[in-house]
Amino acid sequence: MRVIYTIIIVLIMLFIITFSLANTVPIQIKYYHFIDVILPTYMLIFIFFLAGVIFTGFMGVVERFRLNRTIGRLNKTIKDLRRELRDSKKEQFVEEPNLSAGNE
Repeated sequence: MRVIYTIIIVLIMLFIITFSLANTVPIQIKYYHFIDVILPTYMLIFIFFLAGVIFTGFMGVVERFRLNRTIGRLNKTIKDLRRELRDSKKEQFVEEPNLSAGNE
């Protein structure tokens, strides 16, 4: 399994290197007077890819917190319903005095 993992990592690294070498054309990025930089094309693509990965990871963390809160609320509901069911079974087994048996 470790060999397959190493092969996959090497292939990904080769893809990154060849992609970088094929996209070295510089691009000038201007935003009014605040930003004025010149970056190679591959760097710009990698920066936006990394920003997407970070944003997706953040959204995953938010979703996990929301789901954990929902799970906690549902577990509390299950606990309450089990308690209710247990209490109702106890009430069923309480013997009531049989008034008709004493009249015979």
